[in-house]
Order: sequence, then C-alpha cells, then structure tokens
Amino acid sequence: MQYPTLLNRQTSREIVDAFRGYNHNLRIGAGEFFDMENLTSDYYPVLSPRRKRGFFTDPENPQGMISKDALCYIDGTHFVMNEYRVDMGLSTEPEDCPKQLTSMGAYVIIMPDKKWINTMDLSEYGDIEAVFQSTQDVSISLCTADGVEYGSYIVGDAQPTDPENMDLWMDTSNTPHVLKKYSSSTDMWVSVPTTYVKLYSPNIGKGFKQFDGVTISGVKDEALQDLNGSHVIWQCGDDYIVVIGILDMAVVQTPDDGVITVERRMPNMDFIIESENRLWGCRYGLSANGEVVNEIYACKLGDFKNWNCFMSLSTDSYVASCGTDGRFTGAITHLGYPLFFKENFVHKIFGNYPANFQIQTTPLRGVQRGSERSLVIVNEVLYYKSAAGICAYDGSLPVDISGVLGEIRYDNAVAGYTGNKYYVSMRDVRTGEYGLFVYDTYKGMWHKEDNLKVDFFCSARDDLYAVSGGKVITILGSGVPDESPIHWSATTGEIGIASPDTKYISRITLRMSLAVGSELRIFARYDFSNDWESLGCIRGTDLRSFSLPIRPQRCDYMVLKLEGTGDGKIYSITKTIEQGSEIT
Repeated sequence: MQYPTLLNRQTSREIVDAFRGYNHNLRIGAGEFFDMENLTSDYYPVLSPRRKRGFFTDPENPQGMISKDALCYIDGTHFVMNEYRVDMGLSTEPEDCPKQLTSMGAYVIIMPDKKWINTMDLSEYGDIEAVFQSTQDVSISLCTADGVEYGSYIVGDAQPTDPENMDLWMDTSNTPHVLKKYSSSTDMWVSVPTTYVKLYSPNIGKGFKQFDGVTISGVKDEALQDLNGSHVIWQCGDDYIVVIGILDMAVVQTPDDGVITVERRMPNMDFIIESENRLWGCRYGLSANGEVVNEIYACKLGDFKNWNCFMSLSTDSYVASCGTDGRFTGAITHLGYPLFFKENFVHKIFGNYPANFQIQTTPLRGVQRGSERSLVIVNEVLYYKSAAGICAYDGSLPVDISGVLGEIRYDNAVAGYTGNKYYVSMRDVRTGEYGLFVYDTYKGMWHKEDNLKVDFFCSARDDLYAVSGGKVITILGSGVPDESPIHWSATTGEIGIASPDTKYISRITLRMSLAVGSELRIFARYDFSNDWESLGCIRGTDLRSFSLPIRPQRCDYMVLKLEGTGDGKIYSITKTIEQGSEIT
C-alpha cells in the first residue's frame, strides 16, 4: 500500500531583543513601534516604561521659569526664588504674557516688562527704563565735564581786548558758536574742544547714572535745539545731569514754557538673549517710537540698562538693520555666537565689540513661528522645531532628525533637556492634541510619553521642571513623587507584511519581568480588521522574569499591542513562523 507523502512545513524563529523606540511610518523595523505611550530609552535595549514624575508647586499664574542657584519662576506679578516671593508689579495682561527670562550674571531680566532683579539680593530690583519729566524750573548752563559751572565769560563776535590768562570767550562770529580760552603764554585764544551743558532741576538725575545714553526732549529755547536728541550723561547727581552741548548764556525753562523730558529707553524686542556680557535682542515690526524696524540690538557691555550709548568705544551699544523679510521666530546663544532665527534664515553675529561686529545671514530651515521655546542645546548641539520637523544644528547647517515621527505635522513646540535627552511637547496640527516626545541624543532614538501639554521647561537641580496645567512638575520625579502607577503601551508595525509567501505566526513568546502588582495585557489585530482581540493578561506576583507564550490566529499579517500598568521590562519578543509556498 502506498501512502501520500506529507511535506514538513518550513519553520523559522525571529527574535527581537533590542527595542529601538518610536517610528510612526508605514514601514518600520522589527524592534520599533508604530505607536507607544510612556516608554523610555533608559534601559535600552530593554523595553520599559518611563520613571514616575513628581510635583513641585502649584502657582496661581505661572508665566516663565529660569534656573539660577535655584529654580526661579514668575507667578502673576511676583518673581519667586526658593519660594521667596517678590512683588515686582509685573504685568498680567495677555499681550505681556508669557514672560521671557534672561540671565546676565546674578541678574534676571524680565521681558516684555523691561524689569530686572538681582538674584543674590532679592530686595534689589527695578525698571530698565527711566524717565524724568520736569515739574519745576530747569536751569541750563555751560559747565565743565564734571559739572562745575563756568563763571563769567564774554559773549560776542569780536575778539575781547586786554584779556587775562584763562579768560573765556564765546565766539559767536561763526555757527556753531565756539568757546575759547585765552593763554597768556602764547597770547592766543584756544578753542575748547568739547563743551558741556548742565541741566539742573530737582530729581532730574535720580534715575540715571554716569555714561547713560538718554534722549532729551522738550527744550524750547531756539538756541538750544541741539539739546533735543540723543546724549550721553557725562556726570550726574540727584538734581543735575551734564551732557555735551553749547549755549551762549544760562537760561531757565519754567513749566509754563514746556516740560523737559529725559529718558533712558530700551527698544521693544521680540526675543532677548545674553552673550559675552551683553544682552542681545531683535525686532521686526513697530519700534517704541512707531517706526517700522527690522533690527538687531546689543546693550552696552556689562550694562543691560543702556541700549543707546554711542561713544565710539568698544563698550558701546550696537544696532544694525537686517535685509531679510519676515518676523523673527527665535533667538539663542550657541557656542558663543548670538543666533537670530526666522523661518527661512538665521542671522549669526561674529565679533566681540561694535567696530568688528558682523552679521552673517544664512538661508536654511529656521525656527517655526510659534515654536521659539523649542530652542535647546544638548551636548553642544542645538535642537529646534522647524516648519518641516525637529532639526539638529551644530553651527554649519541643520539636519532633520525627526523622520521617525511620520507625516504628522506639528507646531507650538516647547522643549527642554536633561542629561542626553531632548524633550519636546508639540501639537498635532490635524487633531489639536499635544504629545510629549523624547529624543535620546546619545542613542539616536525617539520615544513618545503621553499627551502632556507643556508651557515651559527649565533644567535645574538635576531635574527637568515643566509647567503644565498651571502646575510645576518634575519630569524625573524629584519633589513629591507621583504615587499612581504608570499606564504604558507599545504597538508594533504590521508583522509578516514583507513576505510574499503563505505563512502564519504559530507562536509568540514574550520574555519579561513584572513588578509585584503590575499588569500586562496583550492584544492582536489581524489582516484588515480594525478590532483588537485579547490574547491574554498576566499580573506580577513576585520579582522574577518569565516567558509568556501566545498563540495568535492564522493570518497573513498582524499587529501586536502591549498594554501595561506599573513597572515592568520586556527583554525579547520571539515569533515562530510556519512558512509555505505562494499558494499553501
């Protein structure tokens, strides 16, 4: 008797023991996941949930954070450091919030309020700008550079006769008039190279200091119109200031004649940063005086209060116009160079004093509008959200590192860092939902945590602080730890879609460990079905590792989904595949 010959089906095993993280594309690797929640690269190559977060504080109106000797943040009108609150009278109007906080030495500059505070002495704070408007008589007289008024001097267009040594003569024969001093040793009238004018009125100099750059306006005397404009204060006291100028004789302007204004102004700026002991800023739009500008600014060296001090010195303020179109979208200091981004350009500042400052403009993928808080430096590399994706910029040209995030468009990105990781919270343009993504710069892989919407990030005290939902939380779990177990999940790509032959997955084995009280649920979706079918559930009862075998349905391809609650680790996923021909 003859019996039919049965052919053994070819059987193979595929083991995945290195999990590479998130990849939201149509075709992904065996160790990658199309979707995930609350997973981390901390234990790579093992698949594991992230650590628990913590709670730090619950401010009423958080509007910005910065790291100094401790975490500092804005709460409404208050500046808070080490839970010590200083009411600085900050604006809470929507157009003035959120705040930009910039560090310069021990000082924190708060924009757009144009205020500052000394973090070494929190009782020392104030306004960057200063304005004086006269309410009493203002006396204007000729003086020396240190504010000593000249005595009597001769005014006229003819040279005085029989002068004595050191006599003064205001020569009015030419315009402008010239102050001259007589030298008996040479029998000549020598021009005084620089003349100074003293403005005296109660409290006129109280808000200013020597070498402040100010603007004077309101002087009515026709002979003193040169006083209206920009000046440097060469000497000042509570009741007087001294600026460069000239006049024939002392005058007094009363309040009835008009109000004299002396002001030290800071430009309106879109973004502000610190570099080489200067504050830098940029503006596209209307300036404080109503002019349309497209400019980059720098304050006086070591003096964040002065933005209009021009004395032809290396310490001067700086201003330059830009030729590129469009709004500024972000600014940061990278490797010692100030960078000012637009969506399609970056302006990079070279040089170390105004005479050799140069602006290099490079067309490239800039910062996406609305994602200015995505600019973060991790291990000397600058990361930011462009209109196309997340870019890594080393100082030459940016490189897109977000290909694994798929075709979803994101905006409103806010980022921070801790260790080697770049955290970015951004909004899905299509659905409006937020997602918190983490890029491990050392391992080169992405993970998705949850739908946390973050308003601000700040690295301090070996943790990453985040403002979310009006609360300040810690990403790494310092402060008051979160006691609730973490819910996590991982969804694979389409398993088996690459093979053209008939086959089926006869067995799946998970090698794992679960903490006591943790739970793992396994689901599968077959072929073209959209329904998930449960394959099993297991709970951790002791600290051990074990294998969990699963027998899925016979199918052409499948998607596997793992859902867990609590702590656990998955070491490998093994698939046993029975392979057939193109027909059977």
